[in-house]
Amino acid sequence: MTSAAPLPDAAPSNWVDRFAPAALRPWLKLGRFDRPTGIWLLMLPGWQGIALAAAEQGLRPDLRLLVLFLVGAALMRAAGCAYNDIVDRDFDAQVARTAGRPIPSGQISVTQAWGFTAGCCLVSLAILLTFPPAAIALGVGSLLLVAAYPFMKRITWWPQAWLGLTFNWGALLGYAAATGELGLPALLLYAGGLFWTLGYDTIYAIQDLEDDALAGVKSSARRLGASAPRAVLGFYLAAVALALAAGWAAGLGWGFYALTVLYAFRLVRQALKVKVDHPVLALRLFKANTHAGLILFAALVAGGFGAALL
Repeated sequence: MTSAAPLPDAAPSNWVDRFAPAALRPWLKLGRFDRPTGIWLLMLPGWQGIALAAAEQGLRPDLRLLVLFLVGAALMRAAGCAYNDIVDRDFDAQVARTAGRPIPSGQISVTQAWGFTAGCCLVSLAILLTFPPAAIALGVGSLLLVAAYPFMKRITWWPQAWLGLTFNWGALLGYAAATGELGLPALLLYAGGLFWTLGYDTIYAIQDLEDDALAGVKSSARRLGASAPRAVLGFYLAAVALALAAGWAAGLGWGFYALTVLYAFRLVRQALKVKVDHPVLALRLFKANTHAGLILFAALVAGGFGAALL
């Protein structure tokens, strides 16, 4: 087993290639630990759901829940990436950006990848079982979304929308983990997250426009073509509107609205920079969504303080 060069969409100075033992690098890359952006984007909706639940009561988010969602997001993102690579190994071998991944490059076998996936899922299940029954049910239900996602690019032009349903499930799960139930604010937050993901993953798909066309892989970026930048702007405006609706339904204070203006500014600024013929810029804009998601999390936290002061 030989060590592969850094993946094209991983930073050349990523910590896996710089510091991890050679024998561990393929496994860490299989779980995409060399690219932490995905962990953030999976974790942040969960943090936002936890913050929303706390803010409704004028409280701070539960630190224990935040830590558990961080660990769970890292593990489930790793499991999801490994599963996706198992299903997509033939497609990945045809795409320049993904041909160096551990499975298509032969560093890890399909059987080994299944073992890795199962191990991550088992530890995640142990975390899930510490939550209230409603959250456990939601966590189990998310597996249907995860299992179907790799096949969406074969049957619809909108796999990015399915990713939105999947990645933002944490908003519902976080809210339920904190309260033991669901409410309208959580559903609105989830809907806003769907449009947020639809926007940023359309940007991400710009990187693979040519290779996806050759491989027959569908994506929102291919479907939208030259109108992708305008569509991303529309998706982001919908995300902001639904986030505001969630804050209003939860009765949040002025601090939420003040910081949501910054969230809107970051998303609109990002959308205005999108170019369908600039894949390097697309990756940079995609990664900027970690900051946008953190701003919305901070807005929800601040909304709880604002509500307490009113």
